[in-house]
Amino acid sequence: MVRKKGSFILCGAFLFVAWNALLLLYLWGRPPIGRVGEGGGAEPVGKEEWGAGQGKAAVGGGGGNLAGEVMRLAEEVEVQLEKQKELLRQIESHRAQWARQKEVGKRETENSKTLKEVVVETTLAIERTKLESKEEKPTQKLVTTTAPEVKLELTKAVESKPAENTLAASTASPEVVIPILVIACDRVTVKRSLDRLIQYRPSAQLHPIVVSQDCGHTDTAQVIGSYGDQLTHIAQPDLADIRVRPEHRKFQGYYKIARHYRWALNQIFNRFGYSNVVIVEDDLEVAPDFFEYFRALYPILRDDASLWCVSAWNDNGRDALVDPSKAHLLHRTDFFPGLGWMLLRDLWAELEPKWPTAFWDDWMRQPEQRRDRSCIRPEISRTITFGRKGVSLGQFFDQYLRYIKLNTEFVPFTKQDLTYLLKDKYDEKFIIEVYSAPLVRIEELQGGKLREPGPYRVQYSSRDSFKVFARNLGAMDDLKSGVPRTGYRGVVGFLYRGRRVYLAPPEGWTQYDTSWS
Repeated sequence: MVRKKGSFILCGAFLFVAWNALLLLYLWGRPPIGRVGEGGGAEPVGKEEWGAGQGKAAVGGGGGNLAGEVMRLAEEVEVQLEKQKELLRQIESHRAQWARQKEVGKRETENSKTLKEVVVETTLAIERTKLESKEEKPTQKLVTTTAPEVKLELTKAVESKPAENTLAASTASPEVVIPILVIACDRVTVKRSLDRLIQYRPSAQLHPIVVSQDCGHTDTAQVIGSYGDQLTHIAQPDLADIRVRPEHRKFQGYYKIARHYRWALNQIFNRFGYSNVVIVEDDLEVAPDFFEYFRALYPILRDDASLWCVSAWNDNGRDALVDPSKAHLLHRTDFFPGLGWMLLRDLWAELEPKWPTAFWDDWMRQPEQRRDRSCIRPEISRTITFGRKGVSLGQFFDQYLRYIKLNTEFVPFTKQDLTYLLKDKYDEKFIIEVYSAPLVRIEELQGGKLREPGPYRVQYSSRDSFKVFARNLGAMDDLKSGVPRTGYRGVVGFLYRGRRVYLAPPEGWTQYDTSWS
């Protein structure tokens, strides 16, 4: 309708201009106006009268006629001007009507946007209800208006910012955009990481990749730039050294990493406006179901306040310590794993004001930050690290990290019921399973005298006994703020010679001892 009104106004303006042009040409070129039989615009009665009229003009008696003709011409022009005024009034009227119609169209657009937001909120509410409900799904379906798809496009320019960070909801379920932030520096082998991310990415719109580069390394920048519009490349602008205490000069790299993380996460949440992010570093390779894993766990992280991250990493994920038949199995852990992890915007708003100047990952493991919250981790890791050389100078790499098993089986997590990971459900089953397992001595496990398939429980009572038992069973033995790697409620679970073993504190555990570090 708006287009039709606009076209009508343009046609009216064109007719107005054309009418004036024709009128001027007509008045300019026609003969003088006179009475019938005197020439001019009236038809002459005969040849005699036509000639007589001309004769009078030739004699010079046309002075009075000239004044009369001017007056008549003025009167006729006045009539034409009145007609033009009427035409202008009609054009103005239609223009006002067009403006009103445009305003109505704008309101309809805003109402449509509001409807789409209502659809999104309604669908999200339904998804939350499904997660929390213990009953069967209702057979009655909610009918909603299908909103048009809103495509999110990222450009390589740092200044670009998408208008929205989610696609519009459909009658099925809202498709949340989950961006991947790659933290890069001076490793040209970032290509290995990016190749796998792009290979396994199901949708560039649902999973935009943002590579944030520190260090200003030209060769690495060229590698990242070679991917063109498949990703967005941003550069950390502050490359200066950081003033540190003399004894921390050898840790300069850790300070720069913390600075880079803070800057990059601010870009993700404040500039690009995303509601969540999955962080990987430039030395991580991902599994085929990496994206499926995080997409399925996003609602769990969003709805369970006792969780603060989802990680793709199992610190005790060595080949011999995991069950290869249970690629679908997921766990809760009180230990912050990192190495491919998801966080929400709300958590960043909490952490950013107090973000540390160095050693950010160990800072995350402190009770002041963790606040008794947990993470989700897989039985079999969805990331592995291939970066032996780095600021940590290969710490743990040769002993542990190089042996971490990467999952190769695609698990359709989004089609599974993952509500068993919600705290109340998980804790109830977990405590029963751990403390109903037979209590055995480590010598019995190592001696091969046990005939049952397990699980079994080995009990520790001090930091030293934990470290001895973990080391002898092949698990990682270090603790951070009293929390063992992969530990949940003090329990570390893994496979030992094909049997599930729980290295656990005495029953009735209540809290971690921060002096165990």
